[in-house]
Amino acid sequence: MAKGLSASVERHLRDYFDAHDGGLPSAGLYGRVLQEVERPLLSLTLSECGGNQLRAAELLGLNRNTLRKKLRDLGLEAGRKGKVRGKTAND
Repeated sequence: MAKGLSASVERHLRDYFDAHDGGLPSAGLYGRVLQEVERPLLSLTLSECGGNQLRAAELLGLNRNTLRKKLRDLGLEAGRKGKVRGKTAND
């Protein structure tokens, strides 16, 4: 990536602030941003590792048990062929 992840995140956050037309988003922004980033980060990493949780955990710099807990907490599960799907209220 030419500009890096940080520049991409900054661009998206700037757009998010701009969408509030001069106002500010509600309190708790830090937690919301982390939550919004964590789900696709874990999902895509696991998918790219072919569903191999050990490889995904290593790539993320996490313990495999920590990764498994985070996946469970986010309602994500590894399916066949490394595909990750989120659980819905109807599951």
